[in-house]
Amino acid sequence: MTAGGAAAARRMVLAAALGSIAGGGAIAAETLATARLVLPPAMPQPDYLKPAVDPAFGTSFVRVTNPGGPMTAGVTCARAYCTHRYSSAQAWNADQTLLLIVNGCGGLCFLDGQTYAPLFRRARSDQCEWHPTDPERMICVSGRTVSLWRPRDNTAVSVYTDELYRKLQFGPNKGNPSWDGRRIVLRATDETGALFAFAYDIAAHRKFPEIALADLPGKNSMCSISPLGTYVLCTQETADGIDQAFVFTAEGERVQSWIEHHRPGHGDMTVDADGAEVYVGISKSWPDKYHIIKRRLRDGAVTDLAPFGLAQHASTRALRRPGWVFVSYAGEPNLVARSLVKAPFVQEVVALRIDGSGAIKRVTHTWNAPHNYWSETHASPSPDGSQVIWSSNWERPGGPVSDFVTRLAWDDAPRPPSGNEHANNGKTP
Repeated sequence: MTAGGAAAARRMVLAAALGSIAGGGAIAAETLATARLVLPPAMPQPDYLKPAVDPAFGTSFVRVTNPGGPMTAGVTCARAYCTHRYSSAQAWNADQTLLLIVNGCGGLCFLDGQTYAPLFRRARSDQCEWHPTDPERMICVSGRTVSLWRPRDNTAVSVYTDELYRKLQFGPNKGNPSWDGRRIVLRATDETGALFAFAYDIAAHRKFPEIALADLPGKNSMCSISPLGTYVLCTQETADGIDQAFVFTAEGERVQSWIEHHRPGHGDMTVDADGAEVYVGISKSWPDKYHIIKRRLRDGAVTDLAPFGLAQHASTRALRRPGWVFVSYAGEPNLVARSLVKAPFVQEVVALRIDGSGAIKRVTHTWNAPHNYWSETHASPSPDGSQVIWSSNWERPGGPVSDFVTRLAWDDAPRPPSGNEHANNGKTP
């Protein structure tokens, strides 16, 4: 058998194994009011690409990276960590046939989105995010150019070149396109070194007015477009370490100034049931310090979603399940069991409804001992919420950090995001 044939055979075996335990992915409905602390059960780390089951929750999962081991031909994953990029970055393409691994792979490493077998690696220095409706393309930003790139055949088409600004950035690092893939926010530097941000409509080839970031307090961390392309959200860090957020219209008019520290932060944007765009994350300011909250972009109204807990990151990348946020909880099990933490989750990923009902789905334990940034869980769901990728050092502080994927079964079918006035019928410009 050829090397390619052997790889294909391995993928078929893995797919069959995953299918045989898919029923274990169903998770029972629960609420914050009835939830009880469930400590991570003792369990050895699963072998690479060998399906396993969380003994407490019954959800199936697979270790999809192998730090220090081969990723594709001639590519070895870093020994320290081999993971997806971040909780609010979409790891899967639109149809979930490709899964992207970035940290520790020396470029962009693409896995099969269902079996997780390594496929290919691309070396790129720009910043790329998956197009939310076109599974074959990513939106990439570098230098003075925005391009639409096809990872499979490694071809790109330039869609915008800026002659005035340089050092265009997508966010950086925490930027996402609007749900229809039309609008993004570019952060840029002019000839004097001053920072600006502006929205850009890829389909209409329209550049929106600049936002002078130097007019805001502190140093800019990132800027991103809202899910419907209506607002620009920018975060700033002040000299005394306060992380603030500012909301502008796409035309550059400031509508909100959230000057409290991380109220919220470490989160993601989505659309509420009433069509309002919101930011969901962890508050680090009173009166809801260390709660999960959502904050409406248009007026700053806050809704408390979950009580005091050890949440680190929140993700709404399940674009076809906009009513849910996926929260990564950290902590030391023994300490949490003896503390006054009111959210009963430790080393766990939890899906939480954002309607204020307190409805939850317990996704998986992570067996992830607190250590440093690179070992944080950073759970991120697939577009339809059927898969969640998360990172873990498997109870070994300072040990290698692998990525894992948990499969979920839902009682209802996913739906396309609604309320998008810029929808392009799924067509890529």
